[in-house]
Amino acid sequence: MRFVWLLFGMAGLALGAPVDDFIAAAKAKHGEAGEKAAHFLVANMPARDRETLSAQFLTENLDLAFKARSEFPWAKAVPDAIFENDVLPYAVFDEPRDPWRADFYERCRVLVKDAKTASEAAQMLNRQIFNLVKVHYNTGRKRPNQSPKESIELGKATCTGLSIILVDACRAVGIPARSVGTPLWTNERGNHTWVEIWDGDWHFTGADEPDPAGLDRGWFVNDAALAKADVPRFAIYATSWKRDGLSFPMVWAESSREVAAVNVTARYAKATSAEPEIAKLGVRLWDKAVGQKAGGQRMSAKVCVLDGVRKECAIASTKAGTADLNDMPRFALKPGATGWLRFTIGHEIRECPFGPLAKGDPTVDAKWSELSPVTPAMKAVESWLALPREERKTNAPAMQAALTRYEAARVLEMLTADRLHHLALERQGEVEAQAITLGDKTLRWMVKTFGEAPTNGRSLWISMHGGGNAPAAVNSQQWTNQIRLYEPAEGIYVAPRAPTDTWNMWHEGHIEPLFQRLIDDQVALHGVNPDKVYLMGYSAGGDGVWQLAPRMADRFAAAAMMAGHPNEASLLGLRDLPFAIFMGGDDAAYDRNKIAAARAAELDRLEAADPGGYVHMFRIYPGLGHWMQKKDAEALPWMAGFTRNPWPTKVVWFQDDIIHHRFYWLQVPESVELKEKQKIVATVKDQTIAIEGDVPTKLTLRLSDHLVDLDRPLTVLVNGHKTFHGKAKRRAADILASLEERADGASAAMATVTWK
Repeated sequence: MRFVWLLFGMAGLALGAPVDDFIAAAKAKHGEAGEKAAHFLVANMPARDRETLSAQFLTENLDLAFKARSEFPWAKAVPDAIFENDVLPYAVFDEPRDPWRADFYERCRVLVKDAKTASEAAQMLNRQIFNLVKVHYNTGRKRPNQSPKESIELGKATCTGLSIILVDACRAVGIPARSVGTPLWTNERGNHTWVEIWDGDWHFTGADEPDPAGLDRGWFVNDAALAKADVPRFAIYATSWKRDGLSFPMVWAESSREVAAVNVTARYAKATSAEPEIAKLGVRLWDKAVGQKAGGQRMSAKVCVLDGVRKECAIASTKAGTADLNDMPRFALKPGATGWLRFTIGHEIRECPFGPLAKGDPTVDAKWSELSPVTPAMKAVESWLALPREERKTNAPAMQAALTRYEAARVLEMLTADRLHHLALERQGEVEAQAITLGDKTLRWMVKTFGEAPTNGRSLWISMHGGGNAPAAVNSQQWTNQIRLYEPAEGIYVAPRAPTDTWNMWHEGHIEPLFQRLIDDQVALHGVNPDKVYLMGYSAGGDGVWQLAPRMADRFAAAAMMAGHPNEASLLGLRDLPFAIFMGGDDAAYDRNKIAAARAAELDRLEAADPGGYVHMFRIYPGLGHWMQKKDAEALPWMAGFTRNPWPTKVVWFQDDIIHHRFYWLQVPESVELKEKQKIVATVKDQTIAIEGDVPTKLTLRLSDHLVDLDRPLTVLVNGHKTFHGKAKRRAADILASLEERADGASAAMATVTWK
């Protein structure tokens, strides 16, 4: 929907008729309140506005502000002083003076029609206004302090421009709002601007960064907590129309004192907080390598640190010439951080990865001659990612174009980070509530965290409780026991509560999607490494391990079964999943001890017949019954020694009573009917993929350079018959499709091959 901007004559009558006419009109229409508000606006108005703004412009702005105050319930309760200072003003900073209020009023009143409070209304605006006007974060904007009209025409703005839009949108519907920012973080990483709204007190939010959990949240909270009120360049300021001597330090106009401010550092800084552990990444750029080390001449370039979702976390310039060797830009990052350093010299852009970073002062010595170019294909995907999510089309040229090995690896990183970024926003509520609901089933969990997070990501331990066909209270007591049962040396230990109380509560068909969502949530919000997810369970939970581990083998690094019964479960799917069996020697109910020994012997036979597959361990504890007195805890260090291989060169896919359409690098469309006990054995040798068994129609091979060389032709044999020979094209669309199914970049396909 197009915004229509009315252009008024800006008659230049300095200090004369326009201001007087405006005050008179305000009094005539709004009485003493209008006259008082008009005097306040004029008294604090920048001198240039007195000389350029017309009475018509000022009058319309005031009339609409009073209209909003009378219309919206939250606006009626705003005190006069806050209304005059934070609703009435027609500008935020020194941006061009657009007559934005009429258009924003019409558009925004629709967006907030169901809101009951200013906080609800502000969050509704933050979620919707930027998509409505089609403006999002982009460093390609013309300048930081763009007016709303300028940003909408470009479709681009950085934090200051986005903040101006959100402040104006709030003011248009009577919500007191102001921009807030710091000229420099204490770690000297750069400046930032965000927004505060008033709802009985001031609350903050990032512009175009709504948090599903509400206000007073944002990525910058930790940085803001280190602000220093008594150090001007490290302080936090809020814009103000009233002039009390302090001015907002605008980094784009450092000498300007035009915009008034209040120091609000105390609202953000945590004076007693301990200094956080950081990695102060130093960056130097050299023109070439000398031997194995950087050498030659130091080069001056713009360098920015890129996070996974393409935003510039920080930007600076490398030093050259006579600068001291230790004179280099430093970026304060979290220990363990990974990302990309992107260097620009003239029109040429090159980059290199960094991390994971150790805490302290690590340094990257980049060699221009060895940096990888940022290719048009990569830039095209970045542009696609910059679009609002509803405008991203999977058939776009950027998503369908052939990629090189390097481009595909970079696109995989970008798409994975974007997927995790959005999942973190969408799923924060359910992770905080520790409850996932899909359909009519809810999975709740308790959680403990052990050890320090490794640089390559946390491990995740899913531990299923016993009970089974018992009253809910009994199963819940077993759940409470499970959270206390095991303690991994490192990791997030999750004890879920079964959604039902049936005998087969851990292997009904709803469990797999719930567990996949649980894994995705932990990867997105808690930094879990998808190659370090472990499954375990006791008693009825052990029953679940027997069943789930073969069915979900491609999701786990290892699995351990404690005191459970396998029923009819097949072991064939465990070919690539290390599996442990623990049983009390006297646990004779349902012949659990005898069946466990028989299954261990079956795994012995499978391993002997298939070297490299069916890795397992078996422990039976003589003299112990169903309770093994925690001796089975030896499973944890054994399991922790394994990481998942998402690209095994041999896969055995066996359909159990719960049908699956994807397993490792094999996939069948949901529309294809599969049957129980169908078995496929797929192997890769050199560039030949051989598939034997009950091969369904439309089988898809999900391929990666981790499995085959996608730069070379490959041959596919199905039950001895050649069905494909040629090259598979790496595409961003295939990567995206994988990530939308599972937030698992390690197992995402870069190319696919399908035949009928």
